[in-house]
Amino acid sequence: MKLLLIHSDYIEYEVKDKAISHPEEINIKNDRMEEALTVFVAVEKIDEKSPKQAVLDAGNEIVKTAEQLKVDNIMIYPYAHLSSDLASAKAGKEILVLLEEFFKKTKFIVKRSPFGWYKAFKISCKGHPLSELSREIIPGGEESESLKKERKLSSYWHILTEDGTLHDVGEFNYNNREKLKKFAMYEKEKSRAVKQEPPHVKLMQTLEIADYEPASDAGNMRFYPKGRFIKKLIEEYVTQRVIEYGGLEVETPIMYDMDHPTLSKYLQRFPARQYQIESDKRMFFLRFAACFGQFLMAHDATISYKDLPLKIYELTRYSFRREQSGELTGLRRLRAFTMPDVHSLVSNLDMAMDEFKVRFDLSLSVLKNIGIDIDDIEMALRTTKDFYDKNKEFLVDFVKKLGKPVLLEMWDERIFYFVLKYEFNFVDMSDKASALSTDQIDIENGERYDITFTDNEGKQKHPLILHCSPSGAIERVMYALLEKEAIRMKQGKKPMLPVWLSPTQIRFIPVKDEFVSDCEGFVDDLQKISSYYHIRGDIDDREESVGRKIRDAEKEWIPVIVVAGEKEREEKTFTPRFRNDELGDSNKSYSIQELHELMLGHVKDFTQHKLPLSLYVSKRPRFKG
Repeated sequence: MKLLLIHSDYIEYEVKDKAISHPEEINIKNDRMEEALTVFVAVEKIDEKSPKQAVLDAGNEIVKTAEQLKVDNIMIYPYAHLSSDLASAKAGKEILVLLEEFFKKTKFIVKRSPFGWYKAFKISCKGHPLSELSREIIPGGEESESLKKERKLSSYWHILTEDGTLHDVGEFNYNNREKLKKFAMYEKEKSRAVKQEPPHVKLMQTLEIADYEPASDAGNMRFYPKGRFIKKLIEEYVTQRVIEYGGLEVETPIMYDMDHPTLSKYLQRFPARQYQIESDKRMFFLRFAACFGQFLMAHDATISYKDLPLKIYELTRYSFRREQSGELTGLRRLRAFTMPDVHSLVSNLDMAMDEFKVRFDLSLSVLKNIGIDIDDIEMALRTTKDFYDKNKEFLVDFVKKLGKPVLLEMWDERIFYFVLKYEFNFVDMSDKASALSTDQIDIENGERYDITFTDNEGKQKHPLILHCSPSGAIERVMYALLEKEAIRMKQGKKPMLPVWLSPTQIRFIPVKDEFVSDCEGFVDDLQKISSYYHIRGDIDDREESVGRKIRDAEKEWIPVIVVAGEKEREEKTFTPRFRNDELGDSNKSYSIQELHELMLGHVKDFTQHKLPLSLYVSKRPRFKG
């Protein structure tokens, strides 16, 4: 069951038309409730297995929220749009009636809008930090009890500063730390629903990078040639850095048996998040991380203490997670995504903590070189009180290395498989935070998957495991780059992707058709300077004015624009238009050799590929009208 809880000044609705063939019979077509907790509800297939347990779990969660908000009125509002895995209409109606009956036995005043009808509604949300909450209820069984315990586990939220002081998030002085404040409030509220389209969506469409695929499931994107090229460059760069770090690249299946003895118990905790498929009368799930394949591979391996830390890496194209439809938007949160995932098997906690420091530096470096600086991110540390008390200096060292305060989430007891986790989060223009790089010290799965290594005394032991994505999902990195430029645009600055990620790095614009052949020579000369370093140039040979061509190149965020005519033909020097002052001096003349050297400073440390498009702009299709 999916719940969206809104603390509302009022909620009112009016029944309009049938949404299903046999909707609930009604006598009242409109109603209103003041000062209410409005609970939008989607009943799911999994609720049909244990309807009474689903109602009990949902009811208790709603009561807890209502008591926290000090409200007496509850409006139950059927809202199918919260889920893509709905229960049958019959079961959905019956469970909602049971939920209404649950509240009639409590102190609360309850109303329920009718099931199976299209309704117009108006709602006024109070707008405080706890006024919008989402919950997922998974009924029944031992694993559900674990989930309920996890939901009840209290988090303590602090700001940890470089001097080692813990500050309450509500009392910390956020002067000049506005993004940290937004991040802290976002994390504390746990509201992932998107209310407005973030700026990067328009940018990814206009730049012909990516777009929604209406013929697929929501959260699965199409990438146009430029977008696929950018994505490939980032994928290859992250992979290169992980291999340099010592990662052993593997490939594992994208689907696994739901009845596998090791996997099934874990899956029961999150059944509504999985894609499930049937093959040969067996049920499989699509992976949502590389953990399953890598851990099963490690289980079968013969590992010595001399092999540790053992670093196993895969770039999962793709991982799958059935996120809630209200959370899906652009490249920020997807249901199919590309995740670089490197696990390190270590012998003990001391080795884990040493490796954690190495990977922290790796993640910061990877993000910085991709184009996401420390100023662009906010860090979260998540741990237990016991681990914090025993390792405070270790944690504070990360804050010092970052050079600014971080959000610390702490629990009294450990329920998760990890004892420590960090995340680098990007805060966008919609005040949403998205995790990029992350790492965790996992103390459970070595034993759970029966992974063993032989220690220096010949004994078999279970390793600890570190889970790291040095960049986070590749699509989310692209989202962060575009959102960062949207912020720059709002500040009146010209947006631009890093030079190494720009499909076209230099555009040559002939002033007349007779100079097209000269531009071809210039592009050819760029390539002849080095057989390894590819400076990507193209030619705008369209029958348009020079001014129009320059404007179009600006709209494409081309880093360097060169207009070529008689002077450039004769002197073989150019006065380029640079996208920003860091690229070069727009008042200075450059030879082809000098232009190459200038661009080389921006691309030499990255993977090299030739132009992914036609050399001639006139010969390129438009993928987005």
